[in-house]
Amino acid sequence: MTSEVRKRLFSPFFTTKPVGEGTGWGCSISYQIVHKHGGDLRCLSQPDRGTEFAIEIPTRQSDRVEMKAS
Repeated sequence: MTSEVRKRLFSPFFTTKPVGEGTGWGCSISYQIVHKHGGDLRCLSQPDRGTEFAIEIPTRQSDRVEMKAS
C-alpha cells in the first residue's frame, strides 16, 4: 500500500474500491473501537511486500480511559 493510502486509511469514508463497491467505514470504525478501549491500531505496509495490522488492547482498564455507556 502506498504511503498516501496509509495516511488516509483510518479516515471515515476513505476507500480504494470503485464507486458503489464499498463505504469506507471498516478501518475507521475498527480504529475508533480499539482507541476507545485504550488500545492502538497501526498499519505497517511496504508496497509490493505486504501489509500488517497491529492491534494492541490493554488487558486492564486504566484510570485514564473513561468508558461511557452508549
